[in-house]
Amino acid sequence: MARSINIMGLVGTGVMGAGIAQIAAQAGVEVRLYDAREGAAQAARDNLEATLGKLVAKSKITQEAADAALALLRPAASIEELAGCDMIVEAIVENLDVKRSLLTQLETIVDDQCILATNTSSLSVSAIATACKRPERVAGFHFFNPVPLMKVVEVIDGLATEPAFCEALMELAKRMGHTGVRAKDTPGFIVNHAGRAYGTEALKILGEGVASQGEVDRILRESAGFRMGPLELFDLTALDVSHPVMESIYEQFYHDPRYRPSPLTRQMLVAGRVGRKVSQGFYRYENGRMMDAPQPQPVPSVEQLPPVWIAAESASDQQKLVSLLKTLGAQVEEGERPSEQALCLMAPYGDDATTAASCFGVDPERTMCIDLLTDLSRHRTLMTNPATRADMRDAAHALFARDGVGVSVIRDSLGFVAQRVLAMVVNLACDIAQQQIASAEDIDNAVRLGLGYPQGPLAWGDLLGPRRLLTILERMVEMTGDPRYRPSPWLRRRVHLGLSLRQVEPAVV
Repeated sequence: MARSINIMGLVGTGVMGAGIAQIAAQAGVEVRLYDAREGAAQAARDNLEATLGKLVAKSKITQEAADAALALLRPAASIEELAGCDMIVEAIVENLDVKRSLLTQLETIVDDQCILATNTSSLSVSAIATACKRPERVAGFHFFNPVPLMKVVEVIDGLATEPAFCEALMELAKRMGHTGVRAKDTPGFIVNHAGRAYGTEALKILGEGVASQGEVDRILRESAGFRMGPLELFDLTALDVSHPVMESIYEQFYHDPRYRPSPLTRQMLVAGRVGRKVSQGFYRYENGRMMDAPQPQPVPSVEQLPPVWIAAESASDQQKLVSLLKTLGAQVEEGERPSEQALCLMAPYGDDATTAASCFGVDPERTMCIDLLTDLSRHRTLMTNPATRADMRDAAHALFARDGVGVSVIRDSLGFVAQRVLAMVVNLACDIAQQQIASAEDIDNAVRLGLGYPQGPLAWGDLLGPRRLLTILERMVEMTGDPRYRPSPWLRRRVHLGLSLRQVEPAVV
């Protein structure tokens, strides 16, 4: 049984290591700071003293709390001074051989019950542990920057890890004010695994010419509620970091199409356009400020709007559109077939506008589609087909912009933008649950806290409608033949049984 953790050794005092040391000390844990670089441990303590002082000045903590935390931060002159620690956290360079060497060295210093925790973000915990005499006490303890603000930590069981050691880490995470989420030792763990869907599908949409980078970001911010569009996010994290991660996870999953990287980011990486830090990525920057931020599409001036004929896939969708259009002052036709003058408005899931026009048997020149998956009070996405007349496109845009809500007009695409991205986000989370990498609750907590999504993906899927999401995926895989869109068994089974996506299966004895 693992001991309670009162003394922590911290190896590596960079930004991540310092953040871990800070929250541990604030939780009353003695932290012995060690870094192979001369003077780095003391410098880290000095910086943490300044950080705690700023928190006091902002009334975030009391002076007494700052003094107590600072007293627990103790630089170690040599690695041997980590003897007697209840656990060691390494936050050093992301290199397998270097981490293995460190852990084997630590084994000669600490006792048998000391937990050896790695903060690796991309390496296998099991691979790191293989060089150790006691791999059962090696576990993953993966934090996110900035550590004090990102209130989640992944606790990863390697193949040999004794569960009691991970349970002790979960307790420590709670003590430090973080939510611990338990994960199996698989590529990307939970957060970096689940995060693949958001960016890679947005890149595919961009690569297909469906919409500009600004419009893709705008749709996903305004209609879906993401804090930052995926292409803005790539600029922030930098493609020299994010593209290799995409390639690494793709390779580790043996080229599973779900994780397929984009040639767009490879081209940008080779050209050095990696993002904000070099002033050029998907957007252009000066002094860190975006100079070509996405702007709303100009609303066309239309003197007289045509009547609107609606075709939706359900009575509730039909009524939703009728109510909105009447609120906007539109003349809504209620006959079985549209008149010769009518704008034909379709509301498909997963289909493109070309297919929708064919399925509903309407004139493609007068056809526009609208995405009903997300909240129409926040944003509206309209879609043309290759035959749509410019006057019908402009009329639809002007009509749906009448009340000041943002409107995006995109080219023909299976599943619009938000449908595609959200279906992929939820489906990948379902696959993580299906593979038993983590529990449904931990998946939702990890993604919500680690990636800042408005909802955990499984809870979000329940709100959006699992059957709708399944329909979107089935139609996309049928039309494209691309297995990247194949529905997860977890999603398919819960749809057919009418269950929540968070519904766990009974244990098999």
